[in-house]
Amino acid sequence: MFHHMVMFRFKDGTDSRQIDKITAGLATLPGEIDALVAYRFGPDVGITEGSWDYGVAGDFDTETDYSNYSSHPAHLRVIEERIKPFIEEIARVQFWS
Repeated sequence: MFHHMVMFRFKDGTDSRQIDKITAGLATLPGEIDALVAYRFGPDVGITEGSWDYGVAGDFDTETDYSNYSSHPAHLRVIEERIKPFIEEIARVQFWS
């Protein structure tokens, strides 16, 4: 399985309403992008100091499937419209298991 993980730190002033819009946007992607085998996401629950604010984890059968997801217009739209305006920092990793 090929895994893709992303973590965000939000800009100061990002509120729960904006975070809910990010979550709603991400929730549309499994229905639009066939390459996703599994897709999980959500805000940090706040139990570990220093954690990032939000995480996304996607599973794919192949690297090509991940590339198709990464460049898919629906994915790019969610990033541009719902995520990018509120992100201070982002971390990404991809790996096989």
